[in-house]
Amino acid sequence: MKISSIAKSIVAGVAAGATAAVTAVQDGALSTGEGVTIVLAVLGTWGITYAVPNKPSTAA
Repeated sequence: MKISSIAKSIVAGVAAGATAAVTAVQDGALSTGEGVTIVLAVLGTWGITYAVPNKPSTAA
């Protein structure tokens, strides 16, 4: 299956953002610092995941 780098990074960013958001709202409130953490998790994951190339296919 061929997955583009953009699709791969979007899915990874959503997963990281959701994980950070779930952790942040455990106390029932979302502070500014927690919001910044969520945004940084998404942006950082997008950048890192987009930069790493997909493994080349070995199928002949």
